[in-house]
Amino acid sequence: MQTFESIKPGLTAEKILTVDESLSVTHTKVPMLSTPKMIDLMEGVCKDLIQSHLPPEFITVGYEVHIRHKAAAPLGTHIKSWCKLLEADGRKLLFEVRVTAGEIVIGEGQHRRTIIPY
Repeated sequence: MQTFESIKPGLTAEKILTVDESLSVTHTKVPMLSTPKMIDLMEGVCKDLIQSHLPPEFITVGYEVHIRHKAAAPLGTHIKSWCKLLEADGRKLLFEVRVTAGEIVIGEGQHRRTIIPY
């Protein structure tokens, strides 16, 4: 069985971006960061963090999210998508995830991924 020794709890990553139309819902009077896009950002930062520790023949896939969308982020808002690896149990990974705008928590929760051969 393949081991992934450099993948240890405590690893963190972040990505900073600006909410634009590609990340927004259009059914509100003022376009906002959509919940599915927010979750996609959370998953993406986790994926990118771990991929840098994997051999090229492996990837991760998400299989569980527990997320709360707590505040609005209108177009033009500068946001940070952040993750921290909490547990690494073989191929199973648990992350704390958060999207913030300055001190405001836009969304937060936990996300699970697993490592698979590609």
